[in-house]
Amino acid sequence: MLALAFLTIAAAIEHTRPPPAGQIPLTRNEIAALFSTLIIKPVTDIPHRLRWSTCRRRRQHRAKTSHYQRQARQP
Repeated sequence: MLALAFLTIAAAIEHTRPPPAGQIPLTRNEIAALFSTLIIKPVTDIPHRLRWSTCRRRRQHRAKTSHYQRQARQP
């Protein structure tokens, strides 16, 4: 339960800031994945992991935007 509380607080803090252009804010799942790969199991290619996270958040933002536009067009 402590881990869930940590992720929830981190996500709440992230949602208070405006997200980077074209990205969604970090979610609990995204924070958990980043925490796992950057802190628990550090890899030598940290910039790759950060680029992966940015790319994933951009795709999620595009999907969310597309979904809302499609919903708006339906009668």
